[in-house]
Amino acid sequence: MRVVTFNANGIRSAATKGFYDWLRTQHADVVCLQETKAQEHQLGDGVFRPKGYHCFFHDARSKKGYSGVAIYARREPDAVLNTLGWEPFDSEGRYLEAQFGNLSVVSLYVPSGSSGDERQRFKFKVMDWLMPIFERWRASGRDYVLCGDWNIVRSRLDIKNWTSNQKNSGCLPEERAWLNALIDERGWVDTFRALKPEAVEYTWWSNRGNARANDVGWRIDYQIATPGLRGRLEACSIYREQRYSDHAPYTVDYRE
Repeated sequence: MRVVTFNANGIRSAATKGFYDWLRTQHADVVCLQETKAQEHQLGDGVFRPKGYHCFFHDARSKKGYSGVAIYARREPDAVLNTLGWEPFDSEGRYLEAQFGNLSVVSLYVPSGSSGDERQRFKFKVMDWLMPIFERWRASGRDYVLCGDWNIVRSRLDIKNWTSNQKNSGCLPEERAWLNALIDERGWVDTFRALKPEAVEYTWWSNRGNARANDVGWRIDYQIATPGLRGRLEACSIYREQRYSDHAPYTVDYRE
């Protein structure tokens, strides 16, 4: 099973840059998109509904042209869920879950706090609220793959400029402690680190300066899986040869 996650930073923009041409060559079973920045009625062009996929969207209701997640699945899901029960989060279009038997694949977009104190406070509230949900999911007996832009790095390996970013959203000690607790204490699996323990690769680069050209990046896009999937991890890759967004697609192959 091949799963791709990608923050498109505007699904229509990514389309003009060739993302869907690349996707056709990937033979992915499930594709999770974040930051679609569109309402579903704006995506009538067939390019946004790739041949051979069942397509699902959860748009932001709170602000048009903002946030939004999507899932493409070759196999029709048994169920598709798009609310977690807290309106401030649900209305921003940040969660979509496709269920296939005992497997759930989630497209998740954790808020950024980089725009100011108010959004950082919201990010912390979301983090506190999500942790018990993740705990319930892990204890449920289902397999979960949480795909998406988490807007948090885990360690020095995941960011080029570690020291200078200690006071910046995405690298704050409280954020890193939260994400590392999910993995190191609660047993969830960072698929990239499980397969590439010491690798230094990034999934996001600022549009400022020549960050991408100089590989001054952050690894903030993940597929985080329940413990039972660790033994099924086969390979992973971050595709950065072509630029479809300020993020790069992250692909994981799981043994059936």
